[in-house]
Amino acid sequence: CEDCGKSLIGECKLHGPLIRAKDRVIPSRARLTLPHYLTLRVLELRAGNQQILGVFAKKVIQKRIQFGPYVGQLSTKLTRYDESRLVLQVLKDGGKYFLDTPNEDCGNWMMFVRLARNQEEQTLVAYQHCGEVYFTTVKPIEPHTELKVWYAADYAKFMEASAVFIKEESDVCPLPPVAKEPVDPWTCSSCRSTFATFALLESHQCIHKDRV
Repeated sequence: CEDCGKSLIGECKLHGPLIRAKDRVIPSRARLTLPHYLTLRVLELRAGNQQILGVFAKKVIQKRIQFGPYVGQLSTKLTRYDESRLVLQVLKDGGKYFLDTPNEDCGNWMMFVRLARNQEEQTLVAYQHCGEVYFTTVKPIEPHTELKVWYAADYAKFMEASAVFIKEESDVCPLPPVAKEPVDPWTCSSCRSTFATFALLESHQCIHKDRV
């Protein structure tokens, strides 16, 4: 204790404990890789206060947008299983490996994308290309819509899975509905013009490239 000038085990009985300053919490690697037009939301609370997260669009995302590759560790066995996420495997050097993500510091934001329970709610398709797994949008995704994924037809055969997965709801404690955030327009970095969709922004940016 600097006030007593004594070396003590534990807190000082005269001046009390030290006031501890906490370090700033740093987001995990997976959360830091989330694109600016996507957001994470807590959807459910399960036993042990476990949070079930979902990835939602903040802006309109057009069809045929490719995300990836999925970042994970190659493993001969699955060390982390979550019934709300897809199990992913890849073929490398003649061997079939799991694409495992044991924690948020080893993966990217794609680990938070939940599986689609039916074709109606599916917005992404997962497939393998050159030993990597990618997700691609199969239809336009409106703001505040959750991104949900299932296997492409060929990848489903590789994973020995069905074409569409139908899952019964488990006993969960849903959180109150989240208030919708205002939708941010797509903004051109050159002239600050705004557009409703990413496709319109891309078309506009071609004008700047032609002028250059």
